[in-house]
Amino acid sequence: MQFLANENFPKASVIKLRCANYDVAYGSEDAPGAKDYEVLARAVDEKRIILTFDRDYGELIYRLRMPSPIGIVYFRYFPATPDKPSEDLIRLLTIEKISLEGLFTVYEPTQIRQRPLP
Repeated sequence: MQFLANENFPKASVIKLRCANYDVAYGSEDAPGAKDYEVLARAVDEKRIILTFDRDYGELIYRLRMPSPIGIVYFRYFPATPDKPSEDLIRLLTIEKISLEGLFTVYEPTQIRQRPLP
């Protein structure tokens, strides 16, 4: 499973995910200032799941009908620490009935919602 962390995703979480042997590309390192549609296109091209705190990807995909990546995880909360998103993602990946591929996943501290990608 390959991920593309949006610029708003904490670097500490990217590092923690990489240390846990996840393949994580990071926009702040190799494409700083990229627009959301550019991040989306990259995720589609590289077959990566987007990790973001930005809700605009839903609009790009569902309303504007831009091509969908293999998955999106939208973290809808303000993290208490920079490591928290990586801890939440790792925990999410251990839930048997949850898949991230083909889905727009909204992760909140009290609930997880998923919607199929077009």
